[in-house]
Amino acid sequence: MPRALILTVLLSLTSPLAAAQSTAAAPASTLPAAEQATVNVINRTLGSVLYITATMPSTAQGTFSSPIFADPGAQGEQDSGSGFFVNAQGYALTNYHVVEGATRLTVNLRDSKQDFTARVVGTAPDYDLALIRVQGVPAGLIRPLPLGNSDTLKVGQTTIALGAPFGLQFSATTGIVSALERTIPTGVRQIPQNAIQTDAAINPGNSGGPLLDSAGRVIGINTLIFSPSGAATGIGQNAGVGFAIPINVAKRLLPQLQAGKTIVGPVIGVTLAPFELTDLTEQVRQQYKLPRTGALVSRVEAGGPAARAGVKGGTAQVTTPIGPVYFGGDVITAVNGQAVETSADLREYLFGRKAGERVTLKINRAGKTLTLPVTLAPGTPPPGTR
Repeated sequence: MPRALILTVLLSLTSPLAAAQSTAAAPASTLPAAEQATVNVINRTLGSVLYITATMPSTAQGTFSSPIFADPGAQGEQDSGSGFFVNAQGYALTNYHVVEGATRLTVNLRDSKQDFTARVVGTAPDYDLALIRVQGVPAGLIRPLPLGNSDTLKVGQTTIALGAPFGLQFSATTGIVSALERTIPTGVRQIPQNAIQTDAAINPGNSGGPLLDSAGRVIGINTLIFSPSGAATGIGQNAGVGFAIPINVAKRLLPQLQAGKTIVGPVIGVTLAPFELTDLTEQVRQQYKLPRTGALVSRVEAGGPAARAGVKGGTAQVTTPIGPVYFGGDVITAVNGQAVETSADLREYLFGRKAGERVTLKINRAGKTLTLPVTLAPGTPPPGTR
């Protein structure tokens, strides 16, 4: 069909007369109660969502320099994400990776054509969380979302994801809670942490946006998608497996974020071996009297919590393809009664604790079992974070 004819057909369908006839002929529709409830929640909550544009330092070199013409390379590179208001003072939560390295943050709201600027207040790089404050927003446009309880979620309950997938501002998708306590690598140091899995479509640009329950309460913060290479949807696109940071994690950190702190997980002051005990041969395990599972302590920080508790590091340096490795140190096999089979198990458990909290380590030392209490210390922010 010629292009001109297609346009004519489309225009005729939307002419005033056709619209009037269509309206007169079609009876008023009534949505099912459950569907109407979802519509109401989305309409009520989209006004609380932020479309965030982050300007980064440009890595491109301009083609010329002129006092008359702007150099596109000097404007900086831009990326976008989402966020949502958490209180009436204009504070909003988002992902750390949305604002990381940004020299300028611009915020758009659904019910305003104005651009607002925002500043970063506090960050939690290892948790992939950031708190920003939007400047100059009229009080009537600041609509905080109620924060729910992610500890009471059930697999199968309804989820609503809000955000700006691929820059399509103020979009909504629905799904269910697909799984709970799914462990995913999170934050700048990719530390394993629990997450909510949902099949609500989440794509690039949804990062930092809220995941809601059917009542419109925030139960999570969208952060990551699983997009295997070769999937029909393509790399970087939704494949029906999305993840959100449980809102209870953000609620616990919110007072420190609002106080302007950079939050990192607590530490015990050890360096763990860069491999798992299951990777070793039986001969090496027998030589150093190592168990089959656990977290092998390579080095102990002088004066740190583990050193004060009596944890021992390795003394025998062995050259390997991955660098020097120290054998002969303690193996942590449990923490507070919870089994530690891998180094990731220990990191994940400690990351959910607080600095100043005491934990009990079960140690295998050359075949002997010891129990050592350790008081956790504040961690050090990753290089380049704020």
